[in-house]
Amino acid sequence: MEKKKVAVPLVCHGHSRPVVDLFYSPVTPDGYFLISASKDSNPMLRNGETGDWIGTFQGHKGAVWSACLDTNALRAASGSADFSAKIWDALTGDVLHSFEHKHIVRACAFSEDTHMLLTGGFEKILRIYDLNRLDAAPSEIEKSPGSVRTVTWLHSDQTILSSCTDMGGVRLWDVRSGKIVQTLETKSPVTSAEVSQDGRFITTTDGSSVKFWDANHYGLVKSYNMPCAVESASLEPKYGNKFVTGGEDMWVRVFDFFTGEELACNKGHHGPVHCVRFTPVGESYASGSEDGTIRIWQLGPASSEEQEAANTNGKTKVGVNYITCKIEGFHIPKDGQVTNRLWGWLLVDSLAVHGAYLLNYGFDVFMSLSPRLCNGSYIGLFD
Repeated sequence: MEKKKVAVPLVCHGHSRPVVDLFYSPVTPDGYFLISASKDSNPMLRNGETGDWIGTFQGHKGAVWSACLDTNALRAASGSADFSAKIWDALTGDVLHSFEHKHIVRACAFSEDTHMLLTGGFEKILRIYDLNRLDAAPSEIEKSPGSVRTVTWLHSDQTILSSCTDMGGVRLWDVRSGKIVQTLETKSPVTSAEVSQDGRFITTTDGSSVKFWDANHYGLVKSYNMPCAVESASLEPKYGNKFVTGGEDMWVRVFDFFTGEELACNKGHHGPVHCVRFTPVGESYASGSEDGTIRIWQLGPASSEEQEAANTNGKTKVGVNYITCKIEGFHIPKDGQVTNRLWGWLLVDSLAVHGAYLLNYGFDVFMSLSPRLCNGSYIGLFD
């Protein structure tokens, strides 16, 4: 009898505590990259396609709740429970600047043009920092009704999206006036918010619901009830026909965007799944969990055997609450010059590296190497 196929993810170890946020960079001339935030206080940078570890950003003194990369993946940002947000050089791992806050920083996001950093947290204040004037005081929006949980930009950096930890709804702010222009109503606090790559949809999760909103007119396009409480969802960026979810049941599920049919149910995590994100090319997606691991899953059509296997493991078809007519959105242009990164490569054969620096090859290693066995693999270095 032929064995049933089981999804086997790439498992990325390294974090010692729960992984609470994941962020993929856009595609750059050097590929695309994945940064993770963890309660262990050390954001990690990886090759977005393979999951290979590149480096660890060391400097925070508390849990890191949010991490992101700028459009060209040249700088990273992180928000932490140590009351700071930091800007990092993504090529060297150096801290470029630390923005001090008066309370926990729960979320951060680079503007699309990479000139601004948005932060939010327990102070109930949205701050916008000018990255061309690091010592200048930030612009502040002080009318957030609750502690900020998520932030992101849309409408070519003209609008800010935020949600709160202790109340439902997503609020959209006009950057120039600092006023709320629209509230997307939800019954429960929104734990995840993502703007689709083409700028058409806003994907949110609240309670056991995944919602898709028109990013231009703010109407609710679709709402699906999930089998359990969900913490995160992500829309496939290439075709927009699938979405992935993660939540308290430890499973990572893939659904059809148009019908709500469950297409895959991936098991492997040993704790609740806090974050899921599709790669910018849509061929795979990553999940981060309470178990401290990141898993990268390949996206592929489900065979009849996979469908049958999913049926025997609690597969469900989610309920459709709302469906409106398809709304034609708009495309947010991707501008900005790209600076080529300079990489050196060192082939390591059966070499066990334990937090050491390799300095005998004319290179400086990008941050301290994590304990791992490198067998015929490449370690990224910068010249």
